[in-house]
Amino acid sequence: MSVRPYRDIIRRKSRKIRVGAVEVGGDAPITVQSMTNTPTSDARATIAQVKRIEDAGGDIVRVSCPDEDSTKALKTIVRAARVPIVADIHFHYKRAIEAAESGAACLRINPGNIGSAQRVRDVVKAAKDHGCSMRIGVNAGSLEKDLLEKYGEPCPEAMVESAQRHMRLLEDNDFFEFKISVKASDVFLAVAAYQQLADICDYPLHLGITEAGGMISGTVKSSIGMGMLLWSGIGDTIRVSLSAEPEEEIRVGFDILKSLGLRHRGVNIVSCPSCARQGFNVIRTVELLEDRLKHIATPMSLSIIGCVVNGPGEARETDIGFTGGGAGAGMIYLNGKPVYKLENEALIDHVVELCEKKAAEIEATRNAPALETAK
Repeated sequence: MSVRPYRDIIRRKSRKIRVGAVEVGGDAPITVQSMTNTPTSDARATIAQVKRIEDAGGDIVRVSCPDEDSTKALKTIVRAARVPIVADIHFHYKRAIEAAESGAACLRINPGNIGSAQRVRDVVKAAKDHGCSMRIGVNAGSLEKDLLEKYGEPCPEAMVESAQRHMRLLEDNDFFEFKISVKASDVFLAVAAYQQLADICDYPLHLGITEAGGMISGTVKSSIGMGMLLWSGIGDTIRVSLSAEPEEEIRVGFDILKSLGLRHRGVNIVSCPSCARQGFNVIRTVELLEDRLKHIATPMSLSIIGCVVNGPGEARETDIGFTGGGAGAGMIYLNGKPVYKLENEALIDHVVELCEKKAAEIEATRNAPALETAK
C-alpha cells in the first residue's frame, strides 16, 4: 500500500552523533530508551533490569551514577549489556570521568553544574579519550537560579537559554558530539521549549515529558507532548517517563512511534472498543493477545473486531484479522481476504500461531538476500 501525502512527516535536519554503536540524529531511526531504577551499585539487579528493557526493544539504557560505587559497578553493567549504556551524572565531575573510564557510551550531564572551566575541560577530555557522546539535560524543575530570577518562573525562553549556555561550554572545548533535552512535566512548556530549541540549533534532540505520571496519565501526557513534536518532525530519540516498570516505557514509546508511522516494531493491534454487537469478549481477548504477542519484534498488523459492521473493512487493511460473526465463531482474514471460519474458543491460540508464522516468513524473506550473498 502506498503512503499517502497526508501521512508524510518531514523530520528536522539534525546532525548525527553516536551513542556507542547506535546512531542518533540525521537519517537514523528515532531511538527509544528508558532508565533503570535499581541502585546502580547493585550490578546484578541493574543488569537484570537492563535485560528486560533490551527484550522489550530498548535501543539505549540510562543508569544513574550518583557515587563512586555506582561508577565502579558500571564497568560490569556495560560488559553485560547488549545496548549502549548512558551514565546519568549530576554535579560531581569526577563521576563523569569515572563513568567514561568504565565504558559508558554517553554522559547525561549539565556542564554548568559541575564547577570550574577546568573541570568541564577534564570531563570533555575523558569523553573524547573514551569515545563518549553527551546529553545536555535541561529540566524545568532545576533551572539555574539567575534564570529563574530573570524570567520569574520556568518558561521556554529560560530553558532554551540554559541549553545554550551548556552548548557553548562544550563547543568552546571543541566538543560537538552531544544531544539536548529541555524537559518539563507541563506539556505546553516542554513542547514550546523544544520548538524554540529546534529553530536555533541542529543538534539531535532527546524528547521527553518528564515526571509525566503513572501508566495511564503518563502515557496520555507523553503521547500528546511528544506526538505534537514528532508530528512536526522534531525529535531524534525519546524516553517516556512513567511511574511504571522501565520496559513499559519502551512499549509505550514504540506505540507512539508506530502510531505516527515513524518506526515499526512488533504486532500493531487494531481493535474495537466493543459494544452490544460483539460476537466475543473483545476487551479480554485483546488484553490476552497483547501479553501473548510481546515476544514478536517483527512488524505486522492484526485486527480484532467484535462484529461485521467495521470488521471486514479493518481486516482488509491488516496482515491478519478476526471479525466476530456471532453463533460462537468468526472469520479469519489473511492479507486482507476472508479465508475461513474459526470458533471463538480457539481464537487466542490460533491468532498467536498465525502471528508467529507470519513473523517467521517475514524474517526468512529478509534474510534470504544475505544468505544468497554468503553462498
